[in-house]
Amino acid sequence: MLLQRCSTLLLLALAASAQSQLTSPEKFFGHSIGADYVLPNYTRFSEYWRRLDADSDRMKVVSIGKSAEGRDQLMAIVTSPANHRRLEQYRQIAQQLSTGKLSEADAHRLAEQGKAVVWIDGGLHATEVLGAQQLIETCWRMVSRNDPEVKRILDDVIILFVHANPDGMELCSDWYMRNPDPLKRSLASLPRLYEKYAGHDNNRDFYMLNLPESKNMSRVMYTQWFPQIMYNHHQTGPAGTVMFAPPFRDPFNHNIDPLVIQSLDMVGVNLHRRMAEEGKPGTTMRSGSPYSTWWNGGLRTTAYFHNMVGILTETIGSPTPFQIPVVASRLVPTGATPFPIEPRLWKFRESIEYSWTANMSILDIAQRFREKFLFNTWRMARNSIEKAEGDTWTNTPTRVEEMAKKANGATLVTMLKAPELRDAKAYVIPSDQADFPTAVRFVNTLIENGVQVERAAGSFEAGGKRYPAGSLVVRCSQAFRPHILDMFEPQDHPNDFPAPGAPPTAPYDNAGYTLAYQMGVQFDRLVDRAPEGRFEVAGGVMPMPSGLLLGPSNGVAYHLSPSQNDTFAVISRVLAAKQPVFRLANGDFEVDGEIGRKIIEDGAAQRGVTVRRSVVRSEAGLTAVKPLRVALWDRYGGSMESGWTRLVLEQFEIPFTVVYAKELDAGNLKDKYDVIIFPNGAIPSGQGRGAGQVPENIPDEFLPMIGSVSVSATVPKLKEFMEAGGSVVTIGSSTSLGYHLGLPLENALVGENGRALPNTQYYVPGSVLRVKVDNTAPSAWGMGEVADVMFDNSPVFRFKSGAEEAGLRRVAWFDTDKPLRSGWAWGQEKLKDGIAIAEAKVGSGKLYLFGPEVLFRGQPHGTFKFVFNAIVNG
Repeated sequence: MLLQRCSTLLLLALAASAQSQLTSPEKFFGHSIGADYVLPNYTRFSEYWRRLDADSDRMKVVSIGKSAEGRDQLMAIVTSPANHRRLEQYRQIAQQLSTGKLSEADAHRLAEQGKAVVWIDGGLHATEVLGAQQLIETCWRMVSRNDPEVKRILDDVIILFVHANPDGMELCSDWYMRNPDPLKRSLASLPRLYEKYAGHDNNRDFYMLNLPESKNMSRVMYTQWFPQIMYNHHQTGPAGTVMFAPPFRDPFNHNIDPLVIQSLDMVGVNLHRRMAEEGKPGTTMRSGSPYSTWWNGGLRTTAYFHNMVGILTETIGSPTPFQIPVVASRLVPTGATPFPIEPRLWKFRESIEYSWTANMSILDIAQRFREKFLFNTWRMARNSIEKAEGDTWTNTPTRVEEMAKKANGATLVTMLKAPELRDAKAYVIPSDQADFPTAVRFVNTLIENGVQVERAAGSFEAGGKRYPAGSLVVRCSQAFRPHILDMFEPQDHPNDFPAPGAPPTAPYDNAGYTLAYQMGVQFDRLVDRAPEGRFEVAGGVMPMPSGLLLGPSNGVAYHLSPSQNDTFAVISRVLAAKQPVFRLANGDFEVDGEIGRKIIEDGAAQRGVTVRRSVVRSEAGLTAVKPLRVALWDRYGGSMESGWTRLVLEQFEIPFTVVYAKELDAGNLKDKYDVIIFPNGAIPSGQGRGAGQVPENIPDEFLPMIGSVSVSATVPKLKEFMEAGGSVVTIGSSTSLGYHLGLPLENALVGENGRALPNTQYYVPGSVLRVKVDNTAPSAWGMGEVADVMFDNSPVFRFKSGAEEAGLRRVAWFDTDKPLRSGWAWGQEKLKDGIAIAEAKVGSGKLYLFGPEVLFRGQPHGTFKFVFNAIVNG
């Protein structure tokens, strides 16, 4: 007994000695984390994490992929040494439970054996510097502490600490620290976006997965580790509070399993309870902020559609101390803010402590209810499978409201369960649709989100229709059915008004976003049964389909249709090689089959493009396409809309030059460019600020970026550019250029008093609407007769008399009083006959007015052709 006791004491002493060798943040950085006026950058962050990895047997650091700027995006796996030795076994348990394919008995058995997996990230929005800094402190405490709570958490929980934006942390920390005087340090006036393409919109990409960081994190969550709880740190808390944490306000998305919402509330309430226990006031919930669980697409919101509990906190904090403001309504205890905080000076280190408490509350509840969280992962996955195997109906707000008007209580349920209203059992994407490569891109977003997709090995019949080989099938009888439905089906956002006649309560982000609609993918819903036949499960992201070379092999002319987005990438390659390209009267491209053969055939194979070969060259109706000289507006600090446009142009291999207001104002633009693109937010509706004031202490390299587009200085140069034959592409609010030029058009959304309609009468926040398209217009070549457009209270026009004589042409318009396809469109009938897209002649050049968000966050591939045509036609 004595020997055993001595051995135990010796082991404890050795463990304590090992822990004492750990490198503390103070020792490594020279200050405590959260100290005033200092911010370590990502380089130092990475070095410290790797040092702890070397020091501690509780922590393993891995790279989950490269960032947009080429840095390793790091994840630290923290758990007990014993768990590290069986890490793969526990990962497989989490994965097996997440599929829902086990029996209930096996699910209980694995839940008992498994360890809870909890994701904690930081740094996604890089100017919200607390998120990354708390990762440093939390990792340190979890590997260095030996108190009973930390030890039981490490025994039962595997923690995935993930840095969400390495490039942003490097930029923001270096920018803050550049001033040698600590009292003058600030994050104000950052010169560019803190994520290469998206900036703050990097948290709007998690169903589309355009960005490398989004891909990296989604791969870990939805194809590798399947955490039961994920915690997404953000900043800043609502004014007069310290932190927002769930429960969230309504509405919640009707595709989410109710266990997600109930578990989310449980975890959130536990967080608020722990704050109160520790005497940390100032947390708020529900109506205390605008955050909800409706929208898919954020790092924490996409988790809901994957049967995971996604926690968001928004916490105040800055390395520069500041004052909590006086907000009278926050001083009285309410259900939303039960423990108010009084206004006072706030230090960054206090934010670190609040973050630690929040992290521990989540790790504590994950440990205490470990088996329940693991089993419920299986339960929710099984719910999804069982729903798809039977007949189910989803009651949406508009459907219930409309049927309630037609039925009494006794017949309402019967009407809601009409056979034609059943949920889909599967979706079929035909391989013979005009732009199948775009359809493949769409299913790849599903695959990267953990959804299983099948490809037909041969032709098959389903739902009374014959489908060709290569068609794609997405069955709903799988764990992530909520995500599948949300990407194929329209969102039906409720009319959210706090009181009759009051302004609408804005949704947290988009009200409607159905990705299949945005991307213009043709698909069929199967409600009777899933298809049968020979299908191959995609083992990973699908390659582009092999391009088709149709017609005789000795063809001397190659024809490519603008109906495929990737055609424009292939044509761009030909133009870059300085080979001749012509455009036919129907919009098709013609390339010399002898000169451009290799470029075309290689491009067709790589981009999935269909090419038609002809033994004769066209002799009439040809227009030469010039090499592309494209300018894209941006501004100091970076425009997210411009960043997304850069991404789209790069994806489709269209060369461009970024330009700023100073260069535009200098004139002589036609000497350098043929097309200038102004995304949403570039051209002001008023006069604009012009050159503006130069921010203090700006390095010389950024001075050419300073300044804004103005009506007085910039618009005359743009008019001069168009009159000389240039083309200007405007999107969203930048279509105000048409008014500045005095074109005969006006706002279609005005009341009888001539003023813009108030949002109590008309309100369309981020939603998908359908427009009628004149696809004989050059900017609409390759489009169908209708198109789904992303619309966010976007401009809508009406032509004045004499518009056609002045060179204006209607390209897309609302031909119905019910154009809503997905989302929320209060007063949508007022859109009827309004013009969404127009072309205008200005001298020898063109102005393109795209009211809807035709390039929105790199998502609506179905409307990319509008811009691609405008560029090539320029």
